[in-house]
Amino acid sequence: MLELRPNCECCDRDLPPESDEALICTFECTFCADCAGGVLGGACPNCAGELVRRPVRTPAMLAKYPASTKRVLKAEGCGPLKAA
Repeated sequence: MLELRPNCECCDRDLPPESDEALICTFECTFCADCAGGVLGGACPNCAGELVRRPVRTPAMLAKYPASTKRVLKAEGCGPLKAA
């Protein structure tokens, strides 16, 4: 089940569970649409995976399976993944 993380890992913008501005990779790294489409160029800076729109959980299921409250923030800031 998706965690539905509460914020963008780059800019710390709030991304509530019902937000259509949240994008995730397959590891569920979470970014806002502005960061994902801007500085990140549509790719996760952690795994280089594609960023896609995070699904919205219905209110009934959100009550039963609440979204995460744990905030994840990249202390060093965000940028595209550097080649090794």
